[in-house]
Amino acid sequence: MYKATVIIKRRPSILDPQGKAVEKGAQLLGFNNVSGTRIGKYIEFFVNTDDENSATEEVKKYSEKLLANPIMEDFEYSLEKVS
Repeated sequence: MYKATVIIKRRPSILDPQGKAVEKGAQLLGFNNVSGTRIGKYIEFFVNTDDENSATEEVKKYSEKLLANPIMEDFEYSLEKVS
């Protein structure tokens, strides 16, 4: 079994209104050195196979077809073997 961690981020060319709102709040709280805030998603799940190649393919397909919007978002992932 593998534990998958997927991080999904908006592409740099896509406006991130959540990031802008958080950054504005940070400035109102006195965090004046903060800039370029981007908000993403962190997702964990398990893939029930002992074959790393199968787990990799499953994570890629799951991320491409369901977790990330291919028009606006990119994703990166990691796999960790668990017992």
